[in-house]
Order: sequence, then C-alpha cells, then structure tokens
Amino acid sequence: MSRGHWQDSRKIVERVVVCGDLVLETPACFGNGDSDSLTDMPLALDPLEGRGLLTGTSIAGALRAYLREREFGYGRDGGSDALHNRLFGRQEDNEGEQSWVITYDALSESVPGIELRDGVAIDPETRTAESRKKFDFELLEAGTRFPLRVELLIPQDQDWDALLKGLAIALQGLENGEIRLGARKRRGLGQCRVTEWQVMRYDLTTPAGLLDWLNQTGTPQTGSRIADLLGVKADLDRREAFTVEATFGLDGSLLVRSGQGEAGAPDMVHLQSRRNGRLVPILSGTSLAGALRARALRIAQTIAQTVGTQEKATALVNALFGLRIRSSKDKPTASRLTTAEIEIGSPLPLVQTRVKIDRFTGGSFPTALFSEQPVWGRKDTAIAIGITIQQPTKAQIGLFLLLLKDLWTGDLPLGGEISVGRGRLRGQQATLTYKRPGNIQEWIIAQDDGQLTVQGDRKQLEQFVAVLVQEVGQ
Repeated sequence: MSRGHWQDSRKIVERVVVCGDLVLETPACFGNGDSDSLTDMPLALDPLEGRGLLTGTSIAGALRAYLREREFGYGRDGGSDALHNRLFGRQEDNEGEQSWVITYDALSESVPGIELRDGVAIDPETRTAESRKKFDFELLEAGTRFPLRVELLIPQDQDWDALLKGLAIALQGLENGEIRLGARKRRGLGQCRVTEWQVMRYDLTTPAGLLDWLNQTGTPQTGSRIADLLGVKADLDRREAFTVEATFGLDGSLLVRSGQGEAGAPDMVHLQSRRNGRLVPILSGTSLAGALRARALRIAQTIAQTVGTQEKATALVNALFGLRIRSSKDKPTASRLTTAEIEIGSPLPLVQTRVKIDRFTGGSFPTALFSEQPVWGRKDTAIAIGITIQQPTKAQIGLFLLLLKDLWTGDLPLGGEISVGRGRLRGQQATLTYKRPGNIQEWIIAQDDGQLTVQGDRKQLEQFVAVLVQEVGQ
C-alpha cells in the first residue's frame, strides 16, 4: 500500500512570526464582490462587528508580486526555482509546492470610517461621460489600522537564509510604502505602510521553543527595518522605472466634483478626503490619469498624422495606460503608469454662484441658478504630483515628457469646467529619475523668476522625444 503524502512531515524546525500595524495612507477599496448592494463596489466588512476586513490572500498576493518585481523586474517572471515561487509556493499542472509563508486575515482595530465616491468613464473623442459608465464605490478612510501577522515556516532541508531574505524583501514593500492594496491601486488608492515591526523566532527543535510557540509567549525584537531584525541583507532590486516628483502651483481654481455633500452645501463641491481626522481637498489619481491619457492620445495621434500611422499611436498609449475594454474580445492589461492621490496644500475654498444664460433672450435661464465651491490657488498653494512608469521604453518616456511640458505650462488643465479656465497648473520644480539596475540618472527642472533651468543631461531628454517620433513614424 502506497504511503499518502499527508503522512510525510514537512520537517519544520523553526517558525518566524512577524507582526506590525499596517496603516492606510490613502483610502482603500477592499471589495466583497456583492452585486446586490446599494453601491456598485461595496466594502468587505466583518459581519459580526462591522470592522474592515483585509484578507490574507490579498496580503500574500501583494507580497508575492512585489518580491517577483524586485527579483526579475516589472512584468517578468521566473521558473520554479525563483525565490518568489520557493517562498510563496507554485502550481504547475499536477505539480506544485505549498507556501512556506502563512498570512493571516486582518481586521481593522475599530469600526472604520467609510467614504463614498463616484466614478465615470470619459469618451476621449467627445470628452463627455460615456453612456452607462457611471458607478460608485466605497472606500476605507485613510488612517485605518490593521494588525498584520505573517508567519514563516523554516524546514530542515531548505536554504534558511534564502527564505529569510525573500521574506525581508517582500515586507520591505510595506516598510517603504511601495505596496498598494485593493482596487485602483495604480491610481493612488490603497497606499499603506508599516513603521515598526515585531519579530519572534521559535526554535521547534527544543521543548522550550515549542511551548513558547504554542503559548505565543516570549519577548519580540522590535525595530523599523525588517531586514535588520531578520539578520539578512535585502538589497536585491532589478526593477526599471521612470519617476517624476513635481510640485505645481494652482493658477486660478480647480474643481473635481464630489458626488456627495452635506445638507446646505453648494451644488458642486470639490472632492475631499479625510486625513488625520479632518477633510482636506484632494486631486484624485483617477482624474490625473484620465487627463494624461486623453492628452497622450492626442499628442501621439498628432505625431502620427505627420509621420506615422494612427494604429501605432493608439498602441503606444494603450501599452502605457492599459487597454480600454470595448468588447469581450479585448484582453485587459494593467497600466504601466501609476499615480498618487494628492492632497492640495493651502488652498482657498470659495463659493461661487453661477447662472445659465438664455442665448436667445440674453436673460437668465429658468431654474438654472447654481453654486459651486472649487479650490482657489494662493501664493503658497502647492500640488505635489508623483508619477511612476514601470519598465518604460524610451518612447514612453518621451511621450510623458511632452505631457509634463503641457502640465508645466498650463496647457493641460485638470478636473471639470476646464472650458471656463479652471484646472490650470504652474510648474515650480520637478525631479525626474530614470532607475535601472546599476544605473540611476536624475534631472532637476526648476522655474525661478520666469527662467527655466535644467540640471542633468538635456540631450538625453531630447533623445527620448526623438525616439518617440521615430517609433510612431515607422
């Protein structure tokens, strides 16, 4: 009679338990998949106490993906011997290995605050809302805390240092704030961070260590750097990225409409989100990415009309921003461009009353008096934009440089009511970083007293744009 695989011991000799408080820095959408809710995308909540639920599968998937990116780069995978497959397990047909990492479900420390937001798809040709493409979704407020617990099993016949190194690299994503969780994470939602870790190691080969693990006793090591606590050097990073950190002033006003408002509030209020217990005006990542995509398509098609084909222009934009799903035959792809959700610093909120004018009589249109509350720019108003392009091509970098130029000069407005002059920015300073394994290039662009200065290789920036023209024109 053959021996069942369940009778074979995994020969676990040590357990490493890592705990920490995961804090949301921006709102997050952890959906429950319920299609019968009052909202289109409801949150996953604990049915007993109403606390927010962050499932272990979501945590494990994010950690695995981050480790794979650090190991091979964005959008690439390794074989069965890859560190992320050895640590988190793999499945290939009838063969596979179980994960050595146990991730636990996490419930928020208290009943969280919930934000309700609206979303809409914009037709790039008419620049109006597409039919039947408006939706709403629920978000956990920024500042929500989740007690995180991850457990690493160390077997007798495995490379201990490799497993510990892989776990340290994966958790560094939470430590550095580079991992985002939940839906729409490439548009600024779900950004989170762990600032302090607690590590307990249990030696299961001794009675004392086994009893400590069963009773969950012992004195943990605490610190802010997980690699130091695990005693490994976690410096593996093969990612390629082009990052822009830019600061803009607000020239006039900005209005990104909020779908909800309090009683007595103006008819249209700029989008707000709760930070540290107070509501602050924000520029959402979806608004920024939508404006960038529409302008990118316009720029690429303009170049194509001169020297190339429209198909190449559309393919370039889809490769950067992700394919827009038009039919069931379209294969969805993720955006390579990630944006952040931006808090607008020191704005001036003012209520403005407007009225629709009848073009024939020259008088006010009946029942068309309304009020708005956009945010207005002051001298110290600042909008800090952070954008990253994962695994970029030179043509994609060139296209984004043209987008940055339009943002910088105010030619690319953001938000709504751009036809009446809203949403125009003024460039102040930008830091551009092109990071590749073993090579980092940096440029600093600044605007001072009407003079534009560029620190770095300006010819390289021009070369990126030249490659864009050449690629679209072939």
